[in-house]
Amino acid sequence: MAIKELTPEQIQSWSLAEKDRWWLENVWRGEMPQLTWRSAITGMALGGLLSLTNLYIGAQTGWTLGVGITSVILAFAIFKMLSCLGNSTEFTILENNCVQSIATAAGYMTAPLISSLAAYMLVTGTVIPMYQTIIWMISIALLGVLYAFPLKRRYINDEQHPFPEGRACGIVLDALHDGGEREGLVKAKVLVVAGLFSAMVKLMQSHAILKKLGLTFLAIPEFLDEWIYRLWRLRINGVELRELTVRVDTDLVMFAAGGLMGIKTGISILVGAVVNYLVIVPLIIKRGDIQPVIGPDGVTHYGFRTISQWSLWGGIAIMTAASLVAFFGRSSLIFSAFTGLFRKRQRGYDPMRQIELPMWVFVLGIPIVGGAVVTFGHHFFGIKWWLGVIALPLVFIFTLIGVNSTALTSITPTGAMGKLTQLAFGVLDPGNIKTNLMTAGITAEVAGNASNLLMDLKPGYMLGAKPRQQAWGHVLGIIAGALVSVPVFYTVFLRSGVEGMFERYAMPAATVWKAVAELLTQGLHSLPSSARCAALIGTILGIVLEIARIRSKGRFWISGIGVGLGMIIPFYTCFTLFLGSAFFYWLAKKGPVQLGSRLRVLFENVEPICGGVIAGGALMGILVAIVERILE
Repeated sequence: MAIKELTPEQIQSWSLAEKDRWWLENVWRGEMPQLTWRSAITGMALGGLLSLTNLYIGAQTGWTLGVGITSVILAFAIFKMLSCLGNSTEFTILENNCVQSIATAAGYMTAPLISSLAAYMLVTGTVIPMYQTIIWMISIALLGVLYAFPLKRRYINDEQHPFPEGRACGIVLDALHDGGEREGLVKAKVLVVAGLFSAMVKLMQSHAILKKLGLTFLAIPEFLDEWIYRLWRLRINGVELRELTVRVDTDLVMFAAGGLMGIKTGISILVGAVVNYLVIVPLIIKRGDIQPVIGPDGVTHYGFRTISQWSLWGGIAIMTAASLVAFFGRSSLIFSAFTGLFRKRQRGYDPMRQIELPMWVFVLGIPIVGGAVVTFGHHFFGIKWWLGVIALPLVFIFTLIGVNSTALTSITPTGAMGKLTQLAFGVLDPGNIKTNLMTAGITAEVAGNASNLLMDLKPGYMLGAKPRQQAWGHVLGIIAGALVSVPVFYTVFLRSGVEGMFERYAMPAATVWKAVAELLTQGLHSLPSSARCAALIGTILGIVLEIARIRSKGRFWISGIGVGLGMIIPFYTCFTLFLGSAFFYWLAKKGPVQLGSRLRVLFENVEPICGGVIAGGALMGILVAIVERILE
C-alpha cells in the first residue's frame, strides 16, 4: 500500500503535537511484531556479514556502504523462502525494518577500524589489544545512539527531513511487504526492474570480472571522458580537469540518491563543487598551497585526496556555521524537551510518550557512557582527562552537523568532521599526535553513528514502527558488528603487522587522518594562510546562507550544508547527484499528462525506481568487490 505522508504545506504549518497525533492515527501499526527473536538473530547475522564487506571496501576506498536496503532484501528473500517451505509464519514489515536497523548499525560501526584506529596504529607502530578495540568501538557507538535520539523528534517527527537512503529503504520495505494490491505489485515490479538494471550496470563496470569471462567488449567505463583525453587535454591553469575530479561518471546509485534528495539540495551541491573545483582550487594550486603527488612513473598528480586536504577547511566551515545557525534558529524544541524533565506533566500531554525513548535515558546515559569513553581514552590511548571531557560537547556540535548533512543527502561527512576536530585539538594540545587522532575519533565517530541511527529511524517512522524497539535493535547491531568485524580485522588485516596492512591495502581514510594529524601537531601556523582564510570566509557564508533560508521559510534555493558538501566530495559525485535531482525534478514539472504513457510510469514511481537503483547497485557492488578480491 502507499506510504501515508504529510504534504509539504502540512509539514510547514502543523505543530509537532498535531503531526504526532496524525502519525498515531494514520501510520502507527500498533502491536505488530517488530523486535522478535528471529528479527534480532537475522539482523545480527546479516549485520555481522555486511560489516565484513564494509571493512574490506573501506580498506580499499575509504568509504563505507549503507547496508540497510541490502539487509532488507536479503531478509525478505530468506523468510519468503522459509514461508514457501512451510517453516515460517509471515515475516512482518516491522520485523524486517528491525533487521535493517540492526544490520545497518553493525555495518557502520566498523568505520574506526579503517580510519582513526588504523591511523593510530600506524603512527605508534603498535597493535592495540583486541579487547581494547572492541570496548572502544562499542562505547563510542553507544554514545552515538544516546546523542541521536533527542534529535529524532526534531529532524524526523517535526521537520520530516528526507534522509534519502533511509527513505529509499522504507520504500523498498513497503514495496516488498505491502505489494499485494495492484499498485503495490506495480511498484514492486518497477523496483525489481530498476534494481536489476542498476546491478547489471555495476557488474559491467568491473573490468576484472568481464575479463575473466571473456566479455571485456561489454565493459562500461567508470568515467565517460576518457575518449576526450585521447584527442586533447582539458586544462585550467595547466592542470587537467580530471586531476581536479571534474569528470562525468556512470554511478547510477548516486544518480538515484540525487533523485531522492531533491532539486534544491542538488543545485546547492553543484554550486559548491563548481566554485571549489573550477575556480578556487586552480587558483590555490597556482599559488602553491596545494602540492601534487609524484607517482611511481615520475608524473605529478593532484586528485581528490590531495585537493581535499585544502578544500575541506572551507567546506566544513560552511557546514559548521550553517548547522549551528539552523539549530539555534529552532532550539526551542530541544530546550523544551530537556526542561520538560523538571515539569509535572498531565496524563496524555505527550501522545508519543509510550513509544519514544524517555528523556531520562539520555540525561543519565550521556554522562555515564561519556564518562566511560573519557576513561577508556585515558587508559587505552593516553588522552588527558581534561581533553577527553572537552571532546564530549564537541560531539554534540558535530552531531548536529552530521545529522543536517545526512538528513538532506544521506552523506555523513565523518572524515571531514574529524579533520576539524583535529584542528581544534592541534591548538589545545600541540605536538601530541596520539591525542589529536583519538579525540578526533571520539567526535567524528560518535557523530557518524548518531547520524546513521537517525537514517535507520526514518523508514521506521514512515512505516509506523516503535522507535524504542529500533533503539534496542541498534544496540544489538553494534554488539554484532564489533564481535565479528574486530576479530576478522586482527586476523586478516593485521596478520603481517601494521606496516604489512598498509602495504597490502590502500587504507586511504587512515592515511589522510595520519597526514592531517602530523600537519596539525606541528602547530596551526603550519596550515596555509589561504586555508585559514577559506575557513573564515566559509563561516561567514554559512551563516548568511542559513539565515537567508530561515528568513525565506525554505524558499531560498541555496543550502549552506549543500554548498559545503560540494567542496568536500569529488566533483563527479556532486555532478551525478545534481543530474539525478534535475532529471526527477523535470519529470515532476512535466506531469503525467505531458509525459505520455511510457514516461508516466517514471513519474508515478520515482521513489521505487530510486530505491531499486540504490538497492541493486549496492548489492552488486558488494558482490563485485568480493569476487574481484577472489580473482586477484
